[in-house]
Amino acid sequence: MKVILQQDVKGHGKKGQTVEVSDGYARNYLIPRKLALTATADNLNNAKQQEKAKLRKIEQDKELAREVSAKLEGIIVKITAKAGEGGRLFGSVTSAEISDELQKQHGIAIEKNKLVLEDHIKTFGAYAVKAKLGHEISGSVNVIVTEG
Repeated sequence: MKVILQQDVKGHGKKGQTVEVSDGYARNYLIPRKLALTATADNLNNAKQQEKAKLRKIEQDKELAREVSAKLEGIIVKITAKAGEGGRLFGSVTSAEISDELQKQHGIAIEKNKLVLEDHIKTFGAYAVKAKLGHEISGSVNVIVTEG
């Protein structure tokens, strides 16, 4: 019997694939547990439509990531911090602070876990922070830490 997998099934295939399995396995295990649907014309058409929608969503996400990367090119995020003797900051500047300031100053929302700090920012100065925007697209956020 041909079925369309609704979830990954170990030893048979990944979600969305059409596979041939024994009738009993399909009727008694896969279909009752909603792991698969019978491969009727309607179900095959729905699966194709879902795949097209998924690909369209991925393309939209890639385009959005490219736009954000282009916006980040000339942007400088200024962060003020307090420091002790020798110019060392009390604590460090975190990716969460950079994300918040980027949103406040320029209206660009990037999640803190997408900002990659090489080392902790513990002194004043200028830094380039890599932003992983998804789909192998990345950008760079220029950060200037000043005394406040």
